[in-house]
Amino acid sequence: MLPIKFVARYMTDHALTLVTAESCTAGLIASTLSEAPNAGKLLDCAFVTYTVHAKERLLGVKAETIEQFNLTSEQVAAEMAVGALARSSATVAVSDTGVVDNIDPAIKAGTQCFGWAFKIGDDDPPIVFTETKRFTGSSRKIRKRSALYALSRIPAYAQKALKEPD
Repeated sequence: MLPIKFVARYMTDHALTLVTAESCTAGLIASTLSEAPNAGKLLDCAFVTYTVHAKERLLGVKAETIEQFNLTSEQVAAEMAVGALARSSATVAVSDTGVVDNIDPAIKAGTQCFGWAFKIGDDDPPIVFTETKRFTGSSRKIRKRSALYALSRIPAYAQKALKEPD
């Protein structure tokens, strides 16, 4: 994973501002970025949407998507990221939804689904990337690792979205 200072520098150099749509991480993605230099220029806002109702009401996640794919799914993470991006002036959105324990027998503890959405033009749909990753450890460690991972992937996906050479 990339250090947060590197991610912050990349975001500054590319004029990226962030909105987060967080469920399992409960604000840790935004909080982690806020520790970087010049965070006030990088972070637009954060949505903490722990409940199904909050995801639907605040981010526009469709009930059908949740029913078909589960809350812990890349499809829900994608809709969370796109919804957050549409509701802010940020240029990139990061989302996280997952479980830290065995609350859902269909999903292993530590499973996290992420979404990254990039606003390229005013009239163009956002470019979206998703991943699923599993972390181990205590609930706190899973959340912290998830937040760091979500932020660390911004440069790689920004390069793809902006079609920059590696």
